[in-house]
Formats: sequence, structure tokens, C-alpha cells
Amino acid sequence: MTRAEFRENLLVALDTLRAHKVRSSLTVLGIVIGVTSVISVAAIIDGLNLYIQKRVESFGSRTYFISRIPLGPRFGRVPEKIRQRRYFQYEDAARLREMVRSVQLVTVFGTRAFFFGQTNSAQYGGQRVERIILRGAEPEYIDAIPLFAVTLGRFITRYDEERSRQVVVLGASVAESLFPNLDPIGKVIRLNGKLYEVIGVFERDPGLFGGPGVDQFAVIPMSDFRKKYPESKELILGFTVPPGVDPERAKDEVTDAMRRIRKLPYNAENDFEITSPDFLSNLWNQLTGALVILTSVISSVGLLVGGIGVMNIMLISVTERTSEIGIRKAVGARKADIRVQFLLEAMTLTGIGGILGIMMGATLSYLVRAFVPSVPATLSMLWVTLGVLISLSVGVFFGYYPANRAANLDPIVCLRYE
Repeated sequence: MTRAEFRENLLVALDTLRAHKVRSSLTVLGIVIGVTSVISVAAIIDGLNLYIQKRVESFGSRTYFISRIPLGPRFGRVPEKIRQRRYFQYEDAARLREMVRSVQLVTVFGTRAFFFGQTNSAQYGGQRVERIILRGAEPEYIDAIPLFAVTLGRFITRYDEERSRQVVVLGASVAESLFPNLDPIGKVIRLNGKLYEVIGVFERDPGLFGGPGVDQFAVIPMSDFRKKYPESKELILGFTVPPGVDPERAKDEVTDAMRRIRKLPYNAENDFEITSPDFLSNLWNQLTGALVILTSVISSVGLLVGGIGVMNIMLISVTERTSEIGIRKAVGARKADIRVQFLLEAMTLTGIGGILGIMMGATLSYLVRAFVPSVPATLSMLWVTLGVLISLSVGVFFGYYPANRAANLDPIVCLRYE
């Protein structure tokens, strides 16, 4: 087919669609719904994937955590076998540091928070903040977890730790609530009724999808935490693997050392968990996998309905234009010309639906990003291209049968048709 013939067939297809505006609009509706759902969900997932990746990097790409129970969100009750595991000891970090030479640093931290059934509050003057997450940490803590970066003042030092000084570093939201118009550094607050000097404020971090973030934290020296809150027994060890050292080898060495520290028999299972920061991305991939399947089902139904509508409308069009087909064949049109004409009409119909679906998907992505900043939807050219290809493929698939039927009509029968 020459370029002129292609252009002529395309103009004929557009004229036909323009002559039946309402019918054509209803036909493309299914295509629009299907492509819109694909584009909008893909944009949201792509944006969230980048967000999760940045979040994982903020935990430290070579930082690992050792815990008594598995870290991360849990659905249902923790099995009794895991709940009966022995708690870690404060000295375990120092012992692990001595036993394993392939790790860069080892630190221990404890947490006292509302999700453990504990309450914390901070007060300065007439200002009071509830539901604070109180954490005891060592000076190496911010080297292990870059997410806790100090933007104002300083972090806990070895001097603070050795003397159990009552100093605290506050999350941005806590500091702003207690000191709305004041510089917090050097001020003395009441933290659970005890006096603490504010020595620093963390960089702003609202948390993941509205969950607790650094903004809700108050961090005090581990030695002071140990003395003030002996009932908070749930400790976590963190260790980092230096560049040039195989993380898997380091994890094996840490596992062996922890088994010896906890005096486990050679045939006993580990009574601890070693978690890497990518547990968050792994969990997210599982969730998005289910979301992709659900979206695929919804979009497939929309595309199927739209495709059936396209086939139906094209069959009606073939019937209405039987005489036209006979005249075209009588003046020399080949079967391929008739087939291409109707295929182009079907593809134009679904292509318009695809373009409208992409525009609506992009609009939804923008609205989600504007009104829900924690969901940074990002529309990529890959999905725009796939949206166009999907819509055109539906046109070819569902338009071929009517186009082939039109191409195989007998010209004599067509000319006698009324």
C-alpha cells in the first residue's frame, strides 16, 4: 500500500467515525477505561517503586539488623515458638564486635513506643506532645542508619554515652510542636517526667505512607535508656558491612558468632533473625504483584468489553456499507484494500480510545501526586507507549474479523444489496 492509499483509507475511516459520533464514543469507552486503569496504576506503582528504593537506601544499603523476632509488618499473632525466644543482652553488641572482624561497626538500640503498649510524652512550658517513639541509641547509630541525620545541633557522643547524660535529639515534628517559635537547642524539656537537654534535631522524615517516621522520634543515650527503662527488653543489633567485603560472607560470620553468643547447640535452629534493608522492597514487590494482577484483570475486562464493542460496530459498518464495498471492488479495489480500510477504521477507533485513556491516566496520576504527596505517581514514556500499542492491538485483533468479512464479500451481491 502506498502512502497516498494509506492516507486515503485513514481519511475515509475518520469520516466514517465522524458521521457516527455517539456510536463511536460509546464504543471507545471500554478502551478508555482499560487504558486509563493500566496507565494510572502503572504510574502510581512506578513512583512508589522509586520512593521505596530511596527509602531502602536511607536505611543504609550495607546495614543489617539482628532481632529476636522478624522485623517488618506482621499479619496475625507472632507464633509462640518465636515469642519464647530469649531477649538480647546489652553486651551482645560488644561481644559481636570483638568476634567478627569483617563488619565495620556494631551497635545496639532499644525502643519504647505505643505499638509496644508503652506511652511517652514530652513537655516544654505549656506545650506537650504525646505518642513519641523513644529510642535509646549509641553514638554509632547514625552511622549505621543514615535516615537519622541531624540537621540542627549534634547527635549523642561517646562522652554522653559513658556518663549516661540526660540529653535528647528530637524529631522535627516533636521539636516544632514543643518549640513553635524558639530555637530548641539547649532547652530543657520533661521527657516522661525527667529533665533532658535538647542537643539536636533530626532532618524531616514524616514516615512511610503516613506511618511513624523520624519526625516522631526522641533519641537518648543507650546507657541512660538502659537505666531508666529496664522493662524495655526488646533490643535490636545493627551492623554494617564495609565496601570490599562480601555481605553474604559477613552475614554467615555474624550468624555463627550470634549462635556462639547465645550458646545454641549445633543442631538447633537460629533463635534470632538477620534482616537486610531490602526487606521493605521485597514486601513492597509482593504487594504490588497482587495489585498488578488485580489491575490487569480490571483493565482486561475493560479492553475486552471495548474490543467486543469495536467488533460489533465494525460488523454493523460492514453491513451498512455493503453497496460501497461492491462499488469499490467493481472499480478495481482488491481484497487487501478493503481489509486495510476496515482495519484502519478499527485501529483509529481504538487508537483514539487509547489516547484518551492515556490522557485520563496522566491526569489521575497528577491529581494523586498533588493531593497525596506520599504517593509520588510518575508517568513514564514506557507505559505511554504500551498504552498506545495495547489500544492499537485491540483494534487489530477485534477488527480483523469484520475487515476480513468485508474483503471476502462478492461484488455482484454487494451491488444488488439494498
